[in-house]
Amino acid sequence: MSEQGAEVMTRRPAVRSNAAKAALWGAVSTVLLLGGCAAWRLHESAGLLRQSEPLSRPLPQPSARLLIVGDSTAVGTGAGSPQASIAGLLAQAFPRLSIENRGRDGAKFNELLEQLDGVERFDMVLVMAGGNDVIQFRGLEALRDDIDRVTQRARQRADLVMLMPSGNVGNAPFFSVPFTWLMTWRSRQLHTFVREAASRHGATVVNLFHERDDDPFVRHPELNASDGLHPSDAGYRVWFDALLQQVALPRRLSEADRRAAPRSLADPATGTSPAVASGRG
Repeated sequence: MSEQGAEVMTRRPAVRSNAAKAALWGAVSTVLLLGGCAAWRLHESAGLLRQSEPLSRPLPQPSARLLIVGDSTAVGTGAGSPQASIAGLLAQAFPRLSIENRGRDGAKFNELLEQLDGVERFDMVLVMAGGNDVIQFRGLEALRDDIDRVTQRARQRADLVMLMPSGNVGNAPFFSVPFTWLMTWRSRQLHTFVREAASRHGATVVNLFHERDDDPFVRHPELNASDGLHPSDAGYRVWFDALLQQVALPRRLSEADRRAAPRSLADPATGTSPAVASGRG
């Protein structure tokens, strides 16, 4: 491992195979519902799912530690490479940020509790999910409860929890009228539940929802991947910029860099820096 750590494309063959199958069958059920009008895009989605790998980057002495959980958008499906995903863009922008990415293709909110399993503390958790719940018609009351439990659990893992649900799924080229209207309505419900959970548990929301006339993914089709459902490289860049601006992430991580500086003075016997030992790290 280099001084800055190495980017790792996480490979868990059996788990990824099952996740890809679940995502694919979810898409199949959607296509059947739509009467086959999006069948050719299903083929594109299957190819993107096979290519996608979540990027993680462990660092030996990071300034901050980030846990990413979620669905294919957390994995970076649709991007040309893991480096163009949200995790990859974060790794490039913040070289002292350690990243553990547990995202899985096809995951719904009720599956994120497993991704959040463990007792290890992180500085921040990024939750990227919701699109599969919208598309696969997860019951609304169940979805509200799922989001609440995930947000509460994420707050147990980190002080800063960023909820970044998919945008207006109804605007995705994958769908046509009248299903665009239904998916937009369900997307509104998703975002309402996310805002409510964030308010209850002290999390931060990254809002990607736009009505059709204001949606950059409608105005600029190149932001969509070839399947018309996931973001492209350029689309993930738009999401990344929203994350930076809405969470003030550069400022937060700059402060973390300053707090981490005393760690170079760590006690060689304990490996604990004065800042950490005093509760300021």
